[in-house]
Amino acid sequence: MPEITGQQFIGGARVAAGQDTLASKSAEDNTPYKQDFFEATPEEVSAAAEAAHDAFDTFATTDPETRAAFLEACADEIEALGDTVIREAMRETALPEKRLTGEVGRTTGQLRLFAKVLRRGDYLGVRIDTATDAAPDLRQMQQALGPVAVFGASNFPFAFSVAGGDTASAFAAGCPVVVKAHPGHMVTSEMVGNAIEAAVKKSGMPAGTFNMIFGGMVGAQLVQEPAIKAVGFTGSKTGGRALFDLASQREEPIPVYAEMSSVNPMFMLPEAIAARGNELAEGLAGSICLGAGQFCTGPGVIIGVKSPAMTAFIETLGEALKNKPGQVMLNHGLLDNYQHGVERLKGLNGVREVVAGSAASNQAAARLFMADKSVLFDDAQPLMEEVFGPSTVVVELDSADELEAAARAINGQLTATVTGDDAEIARHQPLVTALSRRAGRVLFNGFPTGVAVNDAMVHGGPYPATTDFHSTSVGTLAINRYLRAVCFQNAPTAVLPKALADGNPLGIRRLVNGDMTTAGL
Repeated sequence: MPEITGQQFIGGARVAAGQDTLASKSAEDNTPYKQDFFEATPEEVSAAAEAAHDAFDTFATTDPETRAAFLEACADEIEALGDTVIREAMRETALPEKRLTGEVGRTTGQLRLFAKVLRRGDYLGVRIDTATDAAPDLRQMQQALGPVAVFGASNFPFAFSVAGGDTASAFAAGCPVVVKAHPGHMVTSEMVGNAIEAAVKKSGMPAGTFNMIFGGMVGAQLVQEPAIKAVGFTGSKTGGRALFDLASQREEPIPVYAEMSSVNPMFMLPEAIAARGNELAEGLAGSICLGAGQFCTGPGVIIGVKSPAMTAFIETLGEALKNKPGQVMLNHGLLDNYQHGVERLKGLNGVREVVAGSAASNQAAARLFMADKSVLFDDAQPLMEEVFGPSTVVVELDSADELEAAARAINGQLTATVTGDDAEIARHQPLVTALSRRAGRVLFNGFPTGVAVNDAMVHGGPYPATTDFHSTSVGTLAINRYLRAVCFQNAPTAVLPKALADGNPLGIRRLVNGDMTTAGL
C-alpha cells in the first residue's frame, strides 16, 4: 500500500506545493493523525479539472467490456486494502468495525454491479428508426456527459465517498471523476484513492481518469471549473443548495445531483398501533439510534392518531430511547450541529421534549419530542428541517381522516413509510398516493434506514430531498445522471458508434422501428 502523503492526485501524479495544512482527527477524542494533509491551491483545482478533461475523450470511448473490467479492478484493489483501511476509518469516524466492513462490501458490490450494467448494455438506451419515404434514418443512444465532480459524504466513508455510488456510476458512464475528499476521513479517502489509482494504471485507463483534491474551501471553485460538466453531492441542504446555485450561475450551467435533507416521515395507522404498538416502538427506537442517527433515511417525524394505544406506543418509544447509550458522532462538528438542532426544536412553540437520554460530553444522546399538529400544518414547515442525529418528533392527529392532509403538508423526502396491515393500508389509498408524490421511496411496514443497491432502488426525491427529482444516487439508474442522449441522422456506417451499427456487434437490447430486439438490422 502506498504511504499516506496528504497530497492531491492530479492526472496520475501527486502534487503538494506548500499549501495550508489540514489534519485528520479522531472522532473519539479529536487527536490529529501523524501526517498533515495539504489544501489544494486554486491552480491545483484547475489542474485536476483539466486532467479530467484531457482524459475524457479516451475514457468515454472505451468499450463497455474494458470499462467493466476497470470497475472490477477498482473493487479488487479496495478489497486488497484489508483491515488497515477499516482501522483508519474506525479512528476517523467512530463507526464500528462490523458496519464499516459491510460498507466496504457494499462499495465493491456496487462497482461490480455497474460492471454488469455495462455488459448488458441497456444503459445505452439505443433507439433506431430506419429510413422511410417520410423520414430519415435516425439512431439514438446515451453518451458520457463529461468530467464529474464528486463530493465525498461524511456518514458513509466508503459507499458515498471516494469510490462510492457517484464515482462508480460516473466511471460506468465513461466520465472521469474529480473527487473532493471529505475532511472528516481524509486518511481513509487517500487509501481508497490509492486503490483507484492502482486500478487506473493496471487497467490502462488514461491518466486523469481519477483525480482527488483535499481542502475545506476548494469545492466552490471546482463546481465552477469550465471542464466540469456535472456534480454529485451528498450532504446538508445548505451545502448542496450552495453548489447548485454556483453551478446554475456559470456561463455554462451544469446539473448538480445533490442529495440533501429528509426527515423521512412514518405514518403509523391506528389498527397497527393497537395490535403491535410495543413491537413497533422498540424497532423504531433502534432505527432512530442506528449509527448515532447519522443516516440520510433516519425517521425524523412519526405521525399517528390519538388513542390509548398511541399513548402507550409513545411511552414505550420514550423508554426505549432513554435506555439507548450515548454515541460518538462522525466528528465534533456534527455533534455541535446536532445539539443546535435539538435546541431549535426545543425553542419551537407547540414542541416539547419528552425524553433526553444520557451521554458523555463527546456523545450524542437520544431525544424524543412531541409536537402539536398545528406545527406540522404550519406553512413554514418547521418540522421538515432535518436534525441529523438520534432524535425524532411525534405528532398526534385527532382522527385518521387527517392522515392524507398530513401527507400533503410535508415537503420532498427521500422516504415515507406507512405501517399497517394490507386491509388498513388499502383503506388509506389517498394517503399512499399523496406520499408517492412527495417521496422517492414509499415503504410499507418497515423502517427507512437501510438502502439496497440494485436495479429497482430509488434514493432520491423532490426538493429539498434532492436538487433533481428525476434521479437516484443509489442503484443502477444512477448512471443516467452522467449520460446524455445523442441522435445520429443519416450517418455513414463507418462513423456510427458500435451500439448503433448494423448487425448489433455489442449484442445489446435495442428498440428498432418500435420493437425491442437484440438482433441486428
